[in-house]
Amino acid sequence: MLGNRRILLIISGSVAAYKSLELVRLLRKAGAAVHAVLTAGGARFVTKEALAGITGERVHDDLWAAEAEIGHIRLARQPDLVVVAPASADLLAKMANGLADDLASTILLATRAPVLVAPAMNPAMWEHPATRANMAALRSRGVRVVGPGIGAMAEPESGPGRLAEPAEMFDAIAALLAPAARPLAGKHAIVTSGPTHEPIDPVRYIANRSSGKQGHSIAAALAALGARVTLVAGPVTLPDPPGVTTVHVESARDMLTACEAALPADIAVMAAAVADWRVAHEATQKLKKQPGAAAPTLTMALNPDILATVAAGPQRPRLVIGFAAETQKVVEHAIAKRARKGCDWIVANDVSGGVMGGDSNTVHIVTADGVEDWPEMPKEKVAARLAARIAEALA
Repeated sequence: MLGNRRILLIISGSVAAYKSLELVRLLRKAGAAVHAVLTAGGARFVTKEALAGITGERVHDDLWAAEAEIGHIRLARQPDLVVVAPASADLLAKMANGLADDLASTILLATRAPVLVAPAMNPAMWEHPATRANMAALRSRGVRVVGPGIGAMAEPESGPGRLAEPAEMFDAIAALLAPAARPLAGKHAIVTSGPTHEPIDPVRYIANRSSGKQGHSIAAALAALGARVTLVAGPVTLPDPPGVTTVHVESARDMLTACEAALPADIAVMAAAVADWRVAHEATQKLKKQPGAAAPTLTMALNPDILATVAAGPQRPRLVIGFAAETQKVVEHAIAKRARKGCDWIVANDVSGGVMGGDSNTVHIVTADGVEDWPEMPKEKVAARLAARIAEALA
């Protein structure tokens, strides 16, 4: 699968660095040549001897020694892919800010090869605004990300920041380096996901039960096929999908603004459950319940129609896909919605049960050619099948 592919693996400081040895084994089994660079922090957890033994190559760990022997520019230019696993908060910060004070950071600043990072750190460090800003900057420059996962850490706590498993990292590398598995390479996709929150006053809002699971899965599936994905996500509790640029928004108006800012694109999948209405005049103070008084009357206003706006806009993507969440006459309403909105496909589903917030879905794909009825399946499989269908349509 990866025959003759050259991978430079940078290992930075993390107790999870032991997973990098298994990653090397998987890469070499697939035919890739792996060279390793070990940071000072990485050397606290993995030895040069162990890495040399499993890669079959000399391990580099010193900028000046490497400069004398081979040159950091040569190390930076040789690989087809640079993988940083684990990627510590410190090294990610250096990458984001263009620092180059050791061999690893110098290579990362000089390379023109694609870069994949697998973050690993304490949950508090991963969720810190500085790390979030650094990750946003790296994603905006095209750096791909795998993980982190959520689970037990070296410390007696659990949360996001766990290094991705070797098999997950291998799959991300294979998706980047195996062209046949990336039919959407070079394409840009915009995906919306989750609900919107429409404020009533500073403490209340109008919303729906959408969890964002389907939209987030679609974003991840499109990225796995090689697309550059911008995910515009309403308020959800899900982690950002790996390898995807995520823009977090609250209201329908915010979501439309973010979608328009992300254009141009080749694909638009409007999977978010956008609130149709908002309160016309948001109260600046909390609406108080008064003894004996009637409930306040809320005057409603229509929200912008994001799907119709994108479908009719001057930068209309080649393929525009909407979603229809219905409780009755699912297919009939979806057919009418497709014509009304001006989109290419509608993905329709019956949400009268536990679909919103659930893990499975039963959808109908409405196109100009007719209706495809798909059986019930996990939302991740719906996403993978839809992404494959999109790749086929754009081939």
